[in-house]
Amino acid sequence: MSKLRCAIVGCGGIAQVHAAVLHHQETAELAAFCDIRPERAQKLAETYGGNAYASLEEMLEQEKLDVLHICTPHVLHTPMAKLAAEKGIHIFTEKPPVINETQWNEFQELQKNVRVGICFQNRYNAAVQLLKELLATGKPGAIKGARAVVTWHREAPYYTESGWRGSLATEGGGVLINQSIHTLDLLGQFLGRADSVDASLSNHHLKNVIEVEDTMEALIDFGGKPAVFFATTAHCADSPVLVELVCENCTIRMEEQEVTIHWADGTKEHRELAAPLSPATGKPYWGQSHGLCIGDFYDSVLNDTPFRNDIPGVTDTVDLMLATYRSAREHREVVL
Repeated sequence: MSKLRCAIVGCGGIAQVHAAVLHHQETAELAAFCDIRPERAQKLAETYGGNAYASLEEMLEQEKLDVLHICTPHVLHTPMAKLAAEKGIHIFTEKPPVINETQWNEFQELQKNVRVGICFQNRYNAAVQLLKELLATGKPGAIKGARAVVTWHREAPYYTESGWRGSLATEGGGVLINQSIHTLDLLGQFLGRADSVDASLSNHHLKNVIEVEDTMEALIDFGGKPAVFFATTAHCADSPVLVELVCENCTIRMEEQEVTIHWADGTKEHRELAAPLSPATGKPYWGQSHGLCIGDFYDSVLNDTPFRNDIPGVTDTVDLMLATYRSAREHREVVL
């Protein structure tokens, strides 16, 4: 079987997930790791094999790579992707691909030379697939509206000890761009492209600690279907994400891998779906389908087939994320 030589830049927490997946991926050969803290790159190299670097430029010069996995702070995703694209190296980046409109314009140009994948792993969750299949049958009827709720917990050290989180210049935002962008993406998976958004942001529990929001709420219009969106890191625990679709004939609730359908006649169906069989990756409330997402990207590169999380595939989500921030910061409704 053909293998793609790959490397990871940024060897923090999420890189551990990528490395574990790639180690078990039959179509991947882990060749190198890079981090400005050399000891972190060295630790992953000792665990999985390959070389360790403290400079991305040096790694790209020394290693013959097919794919670069970008697991660095948000502000670095676009410039690092550009460096890889200039050398003809395919890109698989963590979310968010960009932190502002300027970067988004630059990022979209990358697809002209290489394949680009963005890690929206929750699109591959079994519960998400079940909802899509159920909606496709037509039995639930048309979607009338939706709500999505993310209530997680982050303390001050999560930001202050990172060196980049909590700063608008390097993180780009708070709970929306970091913790709840996956949930915003799922609304689009079910409801399509948004027409407008009216949002607000606030900082409730980390005032004078971070300059980004710990709470975001928005009313999003998806072609006449209103969606209420709420996300916060001020909760006391990392509770399961809730996505609820109100349809003509039923209300569908999804919490992690559990789906409950409340039919209009009073009956109820409940399904609890299994997590992916690929190596356990990340925390359950993140969504554990990284292996499926990464494997799909590698197959698309090797077979020259479409990838659902390429730049066109995530455009609606990125546009909505940027519009939501613009709405909240300018205190007005934004039309997409």
